[in-house]
Amino acid sequence: MTTDSGKSRRPPRASAPTLGDLGQGALVVPGKTPAREIEALFREDRTLRGIAIDVDGSLSLLTRDQLDHEMTGRLGYGRALNARGYAAALLPLHGSVLHPSLDLHAASAAVLNRPEANRYQDLLVLAANGPRIVPVSEVFEGLSDVFRHAALHDPLTGLANRRQLEERGPSLMGGPGSLPAGLLYVDLDDFKIANDTFGHRAGDAALGSFAARLEACTRGSDLVARLGGDEFALLLVEVDEPMARSIAYRVLRSLEDPFIHEGHEFRLTATLGLAMSSDVDSADPAERLEHLIRQADAAMLQAKLEGKDRLGRIDPFRPVTRFARQALIRRRLPYALSSDGFSLHYQPLMDIATGACPGVEALLRWHDAELGTVSPDEFIRVAEHTGDIHAIGRWVMDEACAQARLWADAGIPRAVSVNISSLQLAAGSLIEDLQAALQRHGVPASLLNIEITETAAIVDLHAATEQLRALIGSGIGVALDDYGTAYSSLAMLRDLPLTGLKLDKSFIDAIDTDPTSAILVAGVITPAKALGLKTTAEGVEREAQLAVLRELGCDTAQGYLISRPLPAEELDKARTAAETAPLYTTDVEANPAERGGCAPAPGSRPQPLR
Repeated sequence: MTTDSGKSRRPPRASAPTLGDLGQGALVVPGKTPAREIEALFREDRTLRGIAIDVDGSLSLLTRDQLDHEMTGRLGYGRALNARGYAAALLPLHGSVLHPSLDLHAASAAVLNRPEANRYQDLLVLAANGPRIVPVSEVFEGLSDVFRHAALHDPLTGLANRRQLEERGPSLMGGPGSLPAGLLYVDLDDFKIANDTFGHRAGDAALGSFAARLEACTRGSDLVARLGGDEFALLLVEVDEPMARSIAYRVLRSLEDPFIHEGHEFRLTATLGLAMSSDVDSADPAERLEHLIRQADAAMLQAKLEGKDRLGRIDPFRPVTRFARQALIRRRLPYALSSDGFSLHYQPLMDIATGACPGVEALLRWHDAELGTVSPDEFIRVAEHTGDIHAIGRWVMDEACAQARLWADAGIPRAVSVNISSLQLAAGSLIEDLQAALQRHGVPASLLNIEITETAAIVDLHAATEQLRALIGSGIGVALDDYGTAYSSLAMLRDLPLTGLKLDKSFIDAIDTDPTSAILVAGVITPAKALGLKTTAEGVEREAQLAVLRELGCDTAQGYLISRPLPAEELDKARTAAETAPLYTTDVEANPAERGGCAPAPGSRPQPLR
């Protein structure tokens, strides 16, 4: 990737340090040098750590410790025995010569693999400009610096990462009474499209070039960080708002120049959000920075909604907006998996003909210490934007398979359906992730179904078709979810490999009061059944709706009439209770254990579990 947008003030990133960068030049003496002369060299220069001994063109290291051992050892006669000897005879049995190109990870491993007796003796490194003596302590100190640098920098762009921003940011902002600071939250617009069109190598190169442009737009005192993906933060030190806006517009102008990769030219735009330190009122430095990031993020989200490729600014004196909450969701989302914030609730799928509930849909729930309960409508879209959806999706698959295993072991096998995001489908690893979860918990593929939306399927119809066909071939069920909310094309049912079809609640709402709605639903169920698809009605809340669905030949129903979504343990308690006292008052005698304890037998009058 090259660009004509100007040069960054950031110097080229240095390559990882190697052994050849450490230590100091070594004195070389012939192997036939008398031992007394060698001892004199060390005695005259107390800072001398070692010397390189040349024995027939091959260099070996003799350290001060090794010399002292030879001269004082052998029952105290070492010096006398070596008095007429030569330097070559003083060398240890195990050499300490390493190549200068070794990185510090490999060098430290080589050190630890040496015999314990001389493990921590200095190393002789044969560099191009002459031999060097490298203390082992310097290797491990250098390795510590490498780890420290890696922990605080983004590996792709070389910029500071979020951790460095959080560590250095509070001190750069200063405390109350300090000159104001500003924070620009930068998000590249539609970067995924460019990434998918030109490839990930071009995308990575563009991110590196954009990082250089950002640094060219800022000052040496400012901190430029990559937060992840296509998001960046610019912490501007000692600026007023006009100056901060000036830097923001400079960033926008820097994107007027195209990016060029392997002969392909493409353009990107960015949306920025600005917040000033005067916007936040907190004495705690870390809290002030967190609020500043959140406020700038919210301003960026608002600007995205207004049309992208612009600077957003939220009035700090107005009430908290939904954009501020969305920004906080973005901040808190990475902690949800690590802090057990996520859980799964399960909503039964009732066989309309028998009243049994052989399956459930797994529904993701999130409760956060700061945000409280967050609805999937709020956080799923954010997770898709940040890329967290992939880790969340894998967690859902694993948790659902673990629960399916528990039910199977308890003698009440239930097929579990999980929802799949369009990004998970597009990533190409869906089959691998699902099969890994099944194998991890020893669950047969017949107990797992996935649900995709029409929108997810048509993003890349060919790729989706290949994956779905492979999933069905492995025994995993595939249902088209929320049918009726997007294109609702019958051709989609023909083109996509499916085993099931779920009718959206909006289709079902009026089927018991509006004949036209019933006709439309029948017009979907009939061809779906002809194609061999199992049909499910979502959002069933009234007995009359269930009766119409039974007449139309719908296979399964889901909704509050049957049960609201419940944690697994509550679902199991409800089933246990049903075995002793039915959950529904019925006009027809039925065996609740056969019905799974979750739905009425045909012709019954259910009292729904709420």
